[in-house]
Amino acid sequence: MVKLLISSCLLTTLALAGCSRGLFSVHKIVIQQGNALEPAAVARITPGLRRVEVRRILGTPVLVPLFNPNRWDYYYFIKRPDEPAEQRLLSVYFEQDRVVRVQKRGLDEGGSG
Repeated sequence: MVKLLISSCLLTTLALAGCSRGLFSVHKIVIQQGNALEPAAVARITPGLRRVEVRRILGTPVLVPLFNPNRWDYYYFIKRPDEPAEQRLLSVYFEQDRVVRVQKRGLDEGGSG
């Protein structure tokens, strides 16, 4: 009877220790959405470029506001397990089919995006 009690205590201890180390933890995935832009590509977007050239460099934008087609938004979001989410937004403004302004939010802090 004592051997059974010791064996069950030992197995319970091992099972609980295994759970605490993540052996039976839930799989967490990386959530990534939007346009992952390279800093070198973003640096090439300068006033005077045409829409076609911007699309060739950065690709198709995630968002083109319905009521403001002269603005393209390249949005990027990534959430890694156990880390804060990263959000980046590059807005390109056009007048007469040419870039007039580029606005970056969150692009200078991190690497690509």
